[in-house]
Amino acid sequence: MSVEQHGLYIAGEEVAAGSGRTFLSTNPATGEAWASFAEADTADVERAVAAADAAFHGAAWRALSPTKRGRLLMRLAELILANAEELAAVEVRENGKLYKEMLAQLKVIPEWLYYYGGLADKVEGRVIPLDRQSILNYTVREPFGVVGIITPWNSPSLLTWMSAAPALAAGNAVVIKPSEVTSGSVLATMRLVEQAGFPPGIVNVVTGAREAGEAIAACPGIAKVAFTGGAAAGKAIAATVGARLGHVTLELGGKSANIVFADANLDAAEAGILAGIFAAGGQTCIAGSRAFVERPVYDELVARLVRRAGSIVLGDPMDPATQMGPAATPAQLEKIAAMVEDARDAGATVLAGGRKAVVPSLPNGLFYEPTVLAELTNDSRVAQEEIFGPVLAVMPFEGEEEAVALANASRYGLAAGVWTQDVKRAHRMARRLEAGTVWINLYRAITFNSPFGGYKESGSGRLNGIEGIDAFLQTKSVWVELGDEIQDPFVLKL
Repeated sequence: MSVEQHGLYIAGEEVAAGSGRTFLSTNPATGEAWASFAEADTADVERAVAAADAAFHGAAWRALSPTKRGRLLMRLAELILANAEELAAVEVRENGKLYKEMLAQLKVIPEWLYYYGGLADKVEGRVIPLDRQSILNYTVREPFGVVGIITPWNSPSLLTWMSAAPALAAGNAVVIKPSEVTSGSVLATMRLVEQAGFPPGIVNVVTGAREAGEAIAACPGIAKVAFTGGAAAGKAIAATVGARLGHVTLELGGKSANIVFADANLDAAEAGILAGIFAAGGQTCIAGSRAFVERPVYDELVARLVRRAGSIVLGDPMDPATQMGPAATPAQLEKIAAMVEDARDAGATVLAGGRKAVVPSLPNGLFYEPTVLAELTNDSRVAQEEIFGPVLAVMPFEGEEEAVALANASRYGLAAGVWTQDVKRAHRMARRLEAGTVWINLYRAITFNSPFGGYKESGSGRLNGIEGIDAFLQTKSVWVELGDEIQDPFVLKL
């Protein structure tokens, strides 16, 4: 199999890294290297930031009205939709997630671009009412300038555009650093950015590992950083950006709870829990990795989950019959295995899975069995740390008070699910759960016009919705004296 060669994308051109260094991307389903990417260092990041800054201040971008800027995003939406199948195949090759899931994500990305394209010319200021009638005070909303966007490998294109679409709609230029695991799909999208008509330099991509991400966080030419990824990396980025008084939005990890009450529709709860933890192989920040089940239905629902987990089909992510693909990287597979072993050593019972899996047609694939753990406590490592794999911890509870206490006993607060047919209880739970998103009788639903983000260590700021574009704007207050009277504090008035 031939290995593709890819450079950085700076000022509308594909260029080599200054150091000449490269790194390989490996297909996690086959174990084969399929592409080589330029490895950016600090100098490359500074080069991309300089290009973005020049484009931001350039005549081509400044001459675009907000309406025309929005039209570019809409044109890009059409191009992504037309190329969705090709882009989805690249993502599968990179992270091993199911083709049908990646294709569904590529096909929904245009909704974000249409939405923010439509919002571009609806960014408005306000007139402030003052006591002195001779003064006009108004506000304007303005872009930051250059925005750095750092994204993870689990949903590379969707998560990139969840930040890039509002940033561009607001009038910023962007420098994107995708995960080193999934650089190909983001670079492929950039060719479409050029076709859509964006001025060169407004969108740039630097591929690489930790050095490139740290350089973006530290670069004084980047006014704001939007980061999606793990909590530890998010803390480090926030500290670096904060040290130079920059701005940051963080969408971080989760240890989300799915809470099932005895009156719930168990068929729906079963499907929701399975989708929440196994549909994406657990490799999603909103994975419902903790299931709390009210005692009267605990045994029945756990038995259902164990039976279904054992029947999930592992295999080639391009095969429509496959229900779960591999882990994205060898390191991630080892982390999953180590966490399950730690839980087993601590006394947890493995009801399903609990081992690396072998798919005969893909002997080098990074597969792990869908796993259900029981007989563990909520303060155990496996119930408190994000695994990012197909591992579900199930625990019983007695009553609403205990359910709330268990769910909130986590340093994370990204999402939660509640399964009940009691409408009053549903809304009480929604108010009391410390999570940025609460789903009632459904799970894992996200859309372009509803804000998304976390409480506690699951992040700060919001993506999506009107809050999403607000995050990439700053407010200026303008004061104008309209009267003729001179306000001189050093002239004595008798």
